[in-house]
Amino acid sequence: MKYYRVHSEDIAYLTNQPRGIFTVVYKLVEAKVVTEDEEKEYWKNREYFEKVLPVPPFYKDGNTIKAVTWFKDTEKGNKVYQEMVYYRNMASKYGVKLYMTECEEVPGDVIYEDDFQIAVINQKEDLKTRVSLVC
Repeated sequence: MKYYRVHSEDIAYLTNQPRGIFTVVYKLVEAKVVTEDEEKEYWKNREYFEKVLPVPPFYKDGNTIKAVTWFKDTEKGNKVYQEMVYYRNMASKYGVKLYMTECEEVPGDVIYEDDFQIAVINQKEDLKTRVSLVC
């Protein structure tokens, strides 16, 4: 199975991995870079995705285990990614490059899995990936 992440070049201090798309856009909101209307749209989108995409339980304690989530190349995983138009638009509008990193193998030790995604710790150092620019 193929797995993929959509992320920026910024390295997250917690995971030491590139910051994922949800956090990238949240950081724009947090820094008050977006307009008031865009911030309202952000919260609307966030509420939607928290309903349709399961939030892994390790986020409740601030992700102290330093897990990284990867979408599964499945109908459900791909549908959720396609619905993330707002996030891609905000990154593009505010000059944040987004990349997609893909791999054909499980990228680390799986500590969580649902129909849409996996979460891993101890990402493989020798993981073979393909990286492409999203926007």
